[in-house]
Amino acid sequence: MTAPRLIVFDLDFTLWDCGGTWCDCLTPPFRMDRQRVVDRHSRHVRFYDDVPSILEHCRQAEIPMALASRTEQPKWARQLLELLDITSEFAHAEIYPSSKLRHFAALQKASGVAYHEMIFFDDEMRNIREVSGLGVTSIYVENGLTVELFHAGLDQHASNRLGR
Repeated sequence: MTAPRLIVFDLDFTLWDCGGTWCDCLTPPFRMDRQRVVDRHSRHVRFYDDVPSILEHCRQAEIPMALASRTEQPKWARQLLELLDITSEFAHAEIYPSSKLRHFAALQKASGVAYHEMIFFDDEMRNIREVSGLGVTSIYVENGLTVELFHAGLDQHASNRLGR
């Protein structure tokens, strides 16, 4: 199977749930409370259940990972990543309010990885359509990333590569 050279994840509703909202709708300060990351109103920020094993799979396979998030509060997203202790997992992070096209142009430049060698997971269909147009294998995440969807995405990427 042809593995991607870069796996890119969105944050909100893809890797994590922020109490049923986007991270830029939370209320700082963020803190640890009984091994849980919470905001001022005790809204719990957590990874979807399968995300830790997905990240571990990427580490074991030595596939670099990146983030692409259009959040209006990049500082908050970065604080949450730090509290969740995964900042160092990502070789690249484009976290700022902008088009995913801008995020991917920056990721391509920073990583040197061609678009067709990337895979992207996101919960917004408009981002999937936009990034797919670049040649990136783009996978729609409807209810948080799962192991099944992740592996289906890897299979789709391999299939796309064989068809090139």
